[in-house]
Amino acid sequence: MTHPASSATDKLADARQSRQAERQRAITEAVMAEGTVRIEDMASRFGISVMTVHRDLDELEARGLLRKSRGVASALSTSLVESSDVYRASRQLVEKDAIAHAALEFIEPGQAIFLDDSTTTLHLVPLLAAKTPLTIITNTLTIMNQLQGVRGITLLGVGGQYYNWCSAFMGRITTTTIAGMRADLAIMSTPAITDGQVFHQTLETVDVKHAMFDSASRRLLLADHTKFERRALHALLPLSDFDAVIVDTGIDRDTLRAMRDSSVNVVVARGQHVGRG
Repeated sequence: MTHPASSATDKLADARQSRQAERQRAITEAVMAEGTVRIEDMASRFGISVMTVHRDLDELEARGLLRKSRGVASALSTSLVESSDVYRASRQLVEKDAIAHAALEFIEPGQAIFLDDSTTTLHLVPLLAAKTPLTIITNTLTIMNQLQGVRGITLLGVGGQYYNWCSAFMGRITTTTIAGMRADLAIMSTPAITDGQVFHQTLETVDVKHAMFDSASRRLLLADHTKFERRALHALLPLSDFDAVIVDTGIDRDTLRAMRDSSVNVVVARGQHVGRG
């Protein structure tokens, strides 16, 4: 028989955990909506102590959702740290959707295709049923979950060390497995493009994308216009190495002209606003 005092203690603990989970969810939504929020402002907004905010942010940071630095909570990527897939998935939705539809034109039934962990590539996943049968090879848990059981899709999941911030497996196990395959097409994105080069913040991600690139006959890069406004630390590949670079119509005209002058095969996905410049 459960002791009444023990039962009451358990109920209090459950209530406390429920309040904490709800508060952390609200904190995450606020930071992702605004990009950055001062910790003191957050304490005032939610009626809690600064120390409580710090404890919540420590847990959220450990889960790869947010970052805490110098009195500020941030969901934004930097040249050294990529933002979480949860945050990235909420940005440039119209542009990513148009790019995904343009990428679908490069896919033929019967192909084997590498898909990376980018949220732009994720927009392509619901469209794949129109091109079956296909073999999809991915290191991304989110894609695996979406494609499991889809008729006409043979799903090959690549394992390794799991990284929560991108919902993907990476590391030597991942790259070695990919290197032992040969696919018709690799489709990937990137957080930053500078001086005609594709960059990423983490070497682990660069290694996986490189492995997919090297093991595919054709390679597509999906990049909305904001990727040309950002910087990252580690170089991946020149834009000209890709068989096609698919962008949205928000891209700066000078940037588009420079890519074409450098013999980059650029495909502009139609359907949004007119490019700037």
